[in-house]
Amino acid sequence: MSLRNERVRKELMRDISEILRREVRGLEGVVSVVDVEVAHDNSFAKVFYSVLGSKEQVEKDKEIIEKNTGKVRYEVGKRIRLRVTPEIKFIYSDGLEQGAKVLDLINKISKGEIK
Repeated sequence: MSLRNERVRKELMRDISEILRREVRGLEGVVSVVDVEVAHDNSFAKVFYSVLGSKEQVEKDKEIIEKNTGKVRYEVGKRIRLRVTPEIKFIYSDGLEQGAKVLDLINKISKGEIK
């Protein structure tokens, strides 16, 4: 990956996180952008995200994010100076959820609740 692509990737991560937090209404869980993969020509970006919350919140937030993909892309286009605003595809990742479960298990083991 070129230095320019890496810079675009980091900027997309930061901006998309902020857009989801400030511009997209109705999100109930804690939404985190975990990673962004950018095509070599910056025309396409896969945005991996995670939602921390109940199953219902996760499902609702996944739906809201899918419906707002165009809005997110529009906002990205206003913030990032690129010749072409990348096409965005959101991909759900349950990495945060799994991490929270592991931490919970570690805490229980350290307290002696699980042997």
